[in-house]
Amino acid sequence: MSEISAGNRAGAGAGDGGGDDGGGDAEYDVAVIGYGPTGVTAANLLGATGLRVVVLERDAEIYSRARAISTDEEVMRIWQRIGLADRLKQDMLADRPLDFVDARGRAFLSAHPTPRGHGHPPQMFLYQPALEQVLRDGVARHPNVEVWLRHECLRLRQDADGVELTVVGTADDSVRRLRARYVIAADGGSSLTRAQLNVGYEGRTYEDRWVVIDTKMLKPWPDHDRLRFRCDPTRPAVDCPTPLGHHRWEFPILPGDDERHLTTDEAIHAMVSRYGIGPDQIEILRATVYSHHVRFAARFRVGRVFLAGDAAHAMPPWIGQGMAAGVRDVANLCWKLDAVLRGELPESVLDSYEAERKPHVKEVTRRAVFVGRIITDRRLAVTRVRDAVLPLLNRIPGVAGRLQDSNWIPVAHYADGFRDRPRTKSSGITFRTRASDAGTAHSGTSRTGTSRTGTSRTGTFRTRASRTTAPGHQIPQPWVTAPDGSRVRLDDVLGGRWLLLHDALPTPQPEWERAGVPSLTVLPAGSSPAEGAVVDCDGVLRAWLTHHRATTLALRPDAYVYAAAPAGTPLPPPPEGLSLTPRANTASTPPVATPSPASPASPASSASPVPSASPAAQGTP
Repeated sequence: MSEISAGNRAGAGAGDGGGDDGGGDAEYDVAVIGYGPTGVTAANLLGATGLRVVVLERDAEIYSRARAISTDEEVMRIWQRIGLADRLKQDMLADRPLDFVDARGRAFLSAHPTPRGHGHPPQMFLYQPALEQVLRDGVARHPNVEVWLRHECLRLRQDADGVELTVVGTADDSVRRLRARYVIAADGGSSLTRAQLNVGYEGRTYEDRWVVIDTKMLKPWPDHDRLRFRCDPTRPAVDCPTPLGHHRWEFPILPGDDERHLTTDEAIHAMVSRYGIGPDQIEILRATVYSHHVRFAARFRVGRVFLAGDAAHAMPPWIGQGMAAGVRDVANLCWKLDAVLRGELPESVLDSYEAERKPHVKEVTRRAVFVGRIITDRRLAVTRVRDAVLPLLNRIPGVAGRLQDSNWIPVAHYADGFRDRPRTKSSGITFRTRASDAGTAHSGTSRTGTSRTGTSRTGTFRTRASRTTAPGHQIPQPWVTAPDGSRVRLDDVLGGRWLLLHDALPTPQPEWERAGVPSLTVLPAGSSPAEGAVVDCDGVLRAWLTHHRATTLALRPDAYVYAAAPAGTPLPPPPEGLSLTPRANTASTPPVATPSPASPASPASSASPVPSASPAAQGTP
């Protein structure tokens, strides 16, 4: 039987897709291949725009194995944009400390993540099947999104106007054809889409394999809610709390080990007994063997097809950023696809996806590899030096702060992306690039962000902008007082749109105003609420503006700064071709209210979504 849902109509009956001849081609704006965390986030983001979207997923159910176990505040900020952050946090553990311990169990480095200003806890542990269920329930809010479970894309064929996808129903071998203007391939590390496109997946696979064990906690033990990297050279281990009554263990398979035996209950109980955990304290749910990879797709874009998540890159799990990187990918890409499909920006803006995401994910991966070396090194001489030196460094002011706040995840700064940049030292001269038309920039991007076809990247460049350092950075998200007097997170007021953000004394920006970009003024703490303004309750945003020497910002829909200007200076012009169309405020997307699973080990709930209060009204600081 075909398993298809359109919006909140789940499970349309068999035969909806026609027979082997494929019938007539169905037309969509975007097809998303893969319905894991990356694909389901894309479906939510695109669903909120009103575009017509189809999601193709080979499996019938949510993958039962919990792979990702944590996420961070920036990813929660993305899920806030789709109205789901507060619901998701109900099933997460926040603010848990982290220890690196030696072979004797003594901590040689302890860390506690510190906030970076995104408005959510800096690190949260999660149970992935429960998280994916909430995200899927979120997609059901959007009748413009069709979800085709048990369907696999076997062939892609591109032309000047879109992509034809040949899809097979894995339940009944039915064959369908559909067309989409663009495709997001989020179909995992073994991506069939990437293989069809003949895109290389360069890098390495580590020789060590790891057994990953998910358990249900029957009786708690001391410090069970504390993450420990057990850096024992005889057998390193990861000892990690997870929510909804779970606990995760990870052990390497060492030379001479019998891999099949190591996944048995007997072997698992023997390994965890080293840490005082008895058979009466845990129930073993599953044990799976994984390999760690460091890989990057040679290209993230091939024509109208974009690779995202594990289809585009893979990294070791040590800093919990594999899933997060995929969510960041689609957050970067989806607003650009929406803008192009609506005619608000030329198609060449899509070249900036790889230019922005690939450098950042490479740096995240480099740091994950570094942390992994600290944890897994089995050379006795090296581990003795590590265990002795790191505690000493931890006592040095400045160094201690950098080690203890677990601030290892690099902040994304899109230096070569879609933003205003000076291109010459000639003062007072403005340079504007010619925007390429649709279909002219399909061959990817260079490291500098220019199209390999020779077409310049869409953008505006002005030397006076060099006086501010804000372009390419994402602004923080403090709590603010909205015009109606309510206390909300900033993004709930920004609304995922192009916006001019001013300090208390706005400078007129006629070019941006003619392009239809609205303005918002940031008032200092203690000010009264006012129309067209927010009050910076804690002074966070105004301090950020001062730090970056800016009083006016032009924000992209993802809250990254496109252009900035100091006091009394007009902004550089808008990107050529920017022409905004009226739309509903996407920040009003209702969140999903679903009950927490009574038994985390059971299949994810399929409860219908129940709209509740708007995101702006959720939560308190």
